[in-house]
Amino acid sequence: MDDLLGKVLDLQGAWTASNTDEMRRRGIYIRQDLPALLRERSSELADALGVTLDELGVEGRDGTGLKTEIPWVRVFGREQSPSATTGWYVVYLFSAAGDRVYLSLNQGTTVWNGGEFKARKVEDLRARVGWARPFLARQVAGRTDLHEDIRLDARTPLGRGYGPGNVVAIEYSREALPSQHILITDLLYMLGLLQTVYEAERLAPHIPGDPAPEVLEAEQSAALVAGRRHCRAARPARSGQGFRLTPQERRAIERHSVAMATAYFEAQGWSVKDVGDREAFDLLLKRGEERLHVEVKGTTSAGRDVILTRAEVEKQRRYYPANALVVVHSIALDRTGTEPVASGGVLHCTSPWEIRDEDLTVISYAYRTAVGGEGHGVQNALDVLASGSRQEEQNPITAM
Repeated sequence: MDDLLGKVLDLQGAWTASNTDEMRRRGIYIRQDLPALLRERSSELADALGVTLDELGVEGRDGTGLKTEIPWVRVFGREQSPSATTGWYVVYLFSAAGDRVYLSLNQGTTVWNGGEFKARKVEDLRARVGWARPFLARQVAGRTDLHEDIRLDARTPLGRGYGPGNVVAIEYSREALPSQHILITDLLYMLGLLQTVYEAERLAPHIPGDPAPEVLEAEQSAALVAGRRHCRAARPARSGQGFRLTPQERRAIERHSVAMATAYFEAQGWSVKDVGDREAFDLLLKRGEERLHVEVKGTTSAGRDVILTRAEVEKQRRYYPANALVVVHSIALDRTGTEPVASGGVLHCTSPWEIRDEDLTVISYAYRTAVGGEGHGVQNALDVLASGSRQEEQNPITAM
């Protein structure tokens, strides 16, 4: 294995996007030889990762068509990371100069939004890294060879993108590549770290840096209803990045956020009535001659983005300024019992709540066709969502 890593590193200095003889040789090492060598130890790798043999993935890539500056070979769980653009995995990353190779616990640098892959922002990648590292504290204690920063010296944007996604890595110098025994031992250790991240991800209601689960679900559902052939089915509720909430989890979050909002307004002397079952808003407040129509949104995310239906927007615009938006964000969701339990959270109230067009983003349309002789045209937006960054108390809270 050390011989194959060395051969790839020796060819890095000859990198070009064209498929030269050197790049063809590099491709054979990356796509065929190294993965084949690792698959010979599939049982060990699967045990270290805590998955079955058929759930273990091993693959290498050096570019389709144009050759990439930084080739890689990764080991992963197929459910948790169905592609290199999503989820967490352990990956060999070869520096541009060929002087070092990293064994990195890394992540996909794009996210699926229901219609296409979008590049993750660097700050979102770092937020995810910051979430993952504390779970590994006990396992990494005492290891002095782990790096939080990696230096690939890449010239291309794609190559530079791997750095912010790194959680921890082991660096191997070309001049001092260890024996195969040490390399495999290190790989098994890193897969143990990856297993810890997978388990933490399974239980996490939301990971900082990820889009809000409600937003992902709305976008994916809209794409499915629209019959998008390339719309990928949402992953199971506990499978990690991009996961959807179950109906029971949504109800737990909703009940908890409405209870928090009710207590908040009662403390201010309002009489509070829950009307969510029959109105396009959640709470009707009375205090003397005053009336307030309140929309309540609960989320396990940071609350920058919430989903609004067309009816909710129309109603709140009609009620303004006798209206309010309450967002209870950062709710903790305990999934360990038979029923999910929501707790905690931070309440943010916007009143009066003015919904401005620039804070709304349409995610789906109903289109009137010429079928039936009624003409055609855009009928209306099925769902809308507010987008931006959080405003002051008198302005609409941001949502996506």
